[in-house]
Amino acid sequence: MGSVSLKTGDGTARFKRATLCSSAVNILMLFSVITTNLFALYAFTFSPKQHLDNPFHHPHRNISLISQHVSLIIKEIDSSQRKLAQMEKELLGYDTLDLSRPNLATELKLFLQHHQLPLGKDSRTGITEMVASVGHSCEKSADLLSQYMSYKVSGPCPDDWSLAQKLILKGCEPLPRRRCFAKTVPKPGLTSLPVSLWKPVSDKIVTWSGLGCKNFNCLNSKKLSRDCVGCFNLTNGYETQKYVKARSKNDFVMDDVLALGSGGIRIGFDIGGGSGNFAARMAERNVTVITNTLNVDAPHSEFIAARGLFPLFLSLDHRFPFYDNVFDLVHATSGLDVEGKPEKLEFLMFDLDRILRAGGLFWLDNFYCSDDEKKRALTRLIERFGYKKLKWVVGEKTDAAGSGKPQVYLSAVLQKPVRI
Repeated sequence: MGSVSLKTGDGTARFKRATLCSSAVNILMLFSVITTNLFALYAFTFSPKQHLDNPFHHPHRNISLISQHVSLIIKEIDSSQRKLAQMEKELLGYDTLDLSRPNLATELKLFLQHHQLPLGKDSRTGITEMVASVGHSCEKSADLLSQYMSYKVSGPCPDDWSLAQKLILKGCEPLPRRRCFAKTVPKPGLTSLPVSLWKPVSDKIVTWSGLGCKNFNCLNSKKLSRDCVGCFNLTNGYETQKYVKARSKNDFVMDDVLALGSGGIRIGFDIGGGSGNFAARMAERNVTVITNTLNVDAPHSEFIAARGLFPLFLSLDHRFPFYDNVFDLVHATSGLDVEGKPEKLEFLMFDLDRILRAGGLFWLDNFYCSDDEKKRALTRLIERFGYKKLKWVVGEKTDAAGSGKPQVYLSAVLQKPVRI
């Protein structure tokens, strides 16, 4: 069947920063240039020995010899270009998935096949075939992907959400669709809004497979992240007062922030929203918020949905599936801190800027600054966007885990300018 290239859709391509390999490419290019020039110099200066002894020079022989050398040079250049193109593909991560592998799941092969349009070329889009939208990095996890796509067609799906999340965190996003029925969990006791926003969620209506804790009491006793310490406790603790009362100068009251909005705040996007408490407080104020989250160490998505809120199961490496300039508010906490090279955060920030409308608010809420350099780097990055600083506070807070050590946090409310 040959090999099929994985076509990348919006946001599925992730570029790796070239390091040692990029140096190898530069060296190879330099070597090719030097070799080409040496061939050219040789071709135009060399003459056979017998020409030196022969007083009668034959120009047509020299022309023939030069033509042969030019042909060799062209072949050498073509070969070098092919090698460079292959190395470039490897550096960028654009690989191919060989569908002829014997251990590849049949369903995966079927999903990745190109399907010709029955009526030929579409006059509106110009496409002639339908291509599966699968993250190109899936090739690097072909064995896991094949395991994910191994199931009985029209039967129950394996209980493998943790495998799916592992693939997503490895850059295999979006995942291929499957032709099986997802496991259902009965959800008795769900209530309507606004009661559902702060009603405790039952342990029995979420999936605990693949998680260390098997109930919410266990989760509330752990520090899942800097922004989620006891965040599943909807009856006691700080989470019930968060965004309503401030504990430090870095904590902004929600009503004060909403009053800064130009043209009103109606829809928002929350990054790393934990258990959905930000979205719940916004819902009380008739603002619809989509909460971006993954089920890392806890059933975040099911918990948020049980409260009548909108969870978005998506990693921060994926391009946000929203049109440009649609959100009135973007809220982000320390979950915005993507590890890796500075360029990774830049790509994320530019995508956030894309979906935020002009005049909209970017609320950076208690972003943890591990050192002064990190704070300066983030400040420089934010200043590149030309946002108006409506609020900007840098202060120290005691670690939520109870270590007693003060840590530096940045909180800000920024307004996106109109760009022409």
